[in-house]
Amino acid sequence: MLVKSLFAIVIALVLTAAVLLIVVAMQPDQFTVTRTSIIRSSPDAVFARINDFRQWPSWSPWEDLDPAMKRTYTGPESGTGSSYAWLGDDKVGEGRMTITESHAPGHIKIDLEFIKPMASSNITEFTFKPDGENTNVSWTMSGKKNFMMKAFCLIMDIDALIGADFEKGLAKLKTVSESGGAPAKDPTK
Repeated sequence: MLVKSLFAIVIALVLTAAVLLIVVAMQPDQFTVTRTSIIRSSPDAVFARINDFRQWPSWSPWEDLDPAMKRTYTGPESGTGSSYAWLGDDKVGEGRMTITESHAPGHIKIDLEFIKPMASSNITEFTFKPDGENTNVSWTMSGKKNFMMKAFCLIMDIDALIGADFEKGLAKLKTVSESGGAPAKDPTK
């Protein structure tokens, strides 16, 4: 009797694990998170703040998480080919961003590589559209979901998780841009 009960429990566990593996495997292979904001500033000025990684500390939602974070800038000062690497505590991890496309004042594309705590590569894009005297800014991150990320996404809403950071960053970008914070550099000079 005990053997039959143990056998039934093992079969139930195996079936549950198999169903869980199938559910995880059937999750979408891609993700996309987008947030937008209207900023009372010209597309040129907002574009320049994002096109120069040295200006990110004034608005990035992750900059304040680790005051001791180490930053390294390589390549051109701004635009295509400029790169920013960071190394911080458990809250910010380690990673690198490289601008792969920079079309003033409409579009910036960035290769985003997380090294720690979990390795992944994603694409981040910013678009800037004039709206009267304002700029409509969209911030999008997209990438592939490996099996572990698919499993993670079953218990965590990646759109809400990353989207909250994007909203915070866009709010800070809005404040800095509208308050006339540190002047943005002309991306063409």
